[in-house]
Amino acid sequence: MSLPTSLSALIILISAAAPLASAAGPPLTDSSKCGCFLTNGTESRYFSHHAFYDFRSQSQYAGVPPVISDAASSAGAPVTSKFFSSSAWTNDWIMGNWNNSQGGRADAAVFMVHSPNNVYIEANDNKGGKPDTWLTFRTQRFEKFQSAAEIESLSKAYQFLSVRMLSRTFGGKGAITALFTYLHSENVSEVQEADLEVLTKGEDNIIHYTNQPGYSADGKLIPQATVNATMPDGLKWTDWAIHRLDWTPTRNTWYVNGQQVAQISFQTPRDPSKIILNAWSDGGQWSGNMSVGDSAYMQVQWLEVVFNSTDTSAGHSRRRQIEGRGSSVSNGVCNSSSRWNFS
Repeated sequence: MSLPTSLSALIILISAAAPLASAAGPPLTDSSKCGCFLTNGTESRYFSHHAFYDFRSQSQYAGVPPVISDAASSAGAPVTSKFFSSSAWTNDWIMGNWNNSQGGRADAAVFMVHSPNNVYIEANDNKGGKPDTWLTFRTQRFEKFQSAAEIESLSKAYQFLSVRMLSRTFGGKGAITALFTYLHSENVSEVQEADLEVLTKGEDNIIHYTNQPGYSADGKLIPQATVNATMPDGLKWTDWAIHRLDWTPTRNTWYVNGQQVAQISFQTPRDPSKIILNAWSDGGQWSGNMSVGDSAYMQVQWLEVVFNSTDTSAGHSRRRQIEGRGSSVSNGVCNSSSRWNFS
């Protein structure tokens, strides 16, 4: 069976064939009889639901849109292809079009605008190379503003998950690309967030992992909230690699190509949250300030999630809250014949 190429087959859930992640690409497996998914790693966990988003064979939607140099037009731009207006996308994801005058970092020195124009399907220009396409997030600095890219999950009900993406980052100094869970609060000290961030101003083999907030109210670094980790096996964040976050009730653990690189138990997020991917800069101390005309990119071949959810709406009716360890859980839903080991 080949991997799905039509947009209607983009999202593969628990009742369909479930791709399992590997560096060569997730192979399909029949998970139609799976009642749950069991992760490996430091803290094995059961999850009730699975989703896979494949951007590797979408050449009919490929095209790099010109960057919009006007801030207002950038925020109001339409999506870059029909890929992002289909129900297969809009049922799960929202395009960011907000700006940091609506609530950004306190030390931001540059006006930043998120634009749907900066999220697009891009063709591989390496003749004969694989994959055919990927999803690209673009951020670019103009004289008067920073044009950024962001998507967030429509659901804010993820409560514990294992999320992986095959991605790479490259471009000018002063940008950040990220994958994280997020629960908003007007009080910054009450934000719940598990971050994976690449800083293009920094060393090209270092990734920053944080259970936010990473700073106290008086601006002091909270050392137990952050790990700055070296990628394994000589990898750089410009290389394709599988980045993984396991969010469990007691800790967050991050992996690169299956190797654990960071683990943080301090202020682990506890409440239902959403998933966000982005590429941005605001000229502040954390991101740095991109030179005018510079750009940076995060490219993603696929994104995969196993998760539990507090959402009981019709669209999530198959999701069950499954907790525990071992070969079964107390309600008997997960056992050796109904689970899939998710490595």
